[in-house]
Amino acid sequence: MNKKSCSIVLVETSHPGNIGAAARAMKNMGLSRLVLVRPCEYQTYDCYARASGAEDIVDAAVVFDDLATAVEQETLVIGTSARLRSLAWPQLNPRECAASISDHTDRAGNASVVFGRERSGLTNEELSLCSTLLHIPTAEDFSSLNVAAAVQVVSYELMMAGATVSQNQSSEELPAPQQDMERFYEHFFSVLTRLGYHDPENPRHLPLRIRRLFNRAQPDRTELQVLRGFFAAIDKKIS
Repeated sequence: MNKKSCSIVLVETSHPGNIGAAARAMKNMGLSRLVLVRPCEYQTYDCYARASGAEDIVDAAVVFDDLATAVEQETLVIGTSARLRSLAWPQLNPRECAASISDHTDRAGNASVVFGRERSGLTNEELSLCSTLLHIPTAEDFSSLNVAAAVQVVSYELMMAGATVSQNQSSEELPAPQQDMERFYEHFFSVLTRLGYHDPENPRHLPLRIRRLFNRAQPDRTELQVLRGFFAAIDKKIS
């Protein structure tokens, strides 16, 4: 696995100690790319004390205002959740997740594993940016898992799934970056709205189901261009 191509993303972490502990967990397992989305004031004594040797990862962390911007260049985004959703989403356990990321980064792709807020996890809107849901199995009567502990579990599995980087497969085979997918969804739903098939005021589950469909398909950039051309032709016909 190309560890330099895998990011750990923490969303709205509320305690600086958790950021430091997550950085330590990452460094233990050879990971270094830490991304923070709207974090608390984290460069504190408690954060560095719990980082305990991983201060360089804390200092190099990249901060974003929202998750969409944080993952827009990634070609594989996996979101973690402690609970199942009403609308089924592709789901992996940590070992399966690590195998998927290892294969993806060996093909020169970029991957992110996203961890939500300590109390409430990821919102449905944030989950919609992820191609897959990662669920860490726990005891049924005590499922609460500290975010740093969750990072440790995933980081360990990523280390164990490590493989020699291979450049034999073209990067064109990789899924399109998240930024390109978001532009496609915007175009897609614009056309559906003009056709009268999609009502933005009453979308029901349509947007999530469409995202789930394309998350499974994982189109590459060339395939996405074909789809964009198809919808552009429809758009021209109804203009």
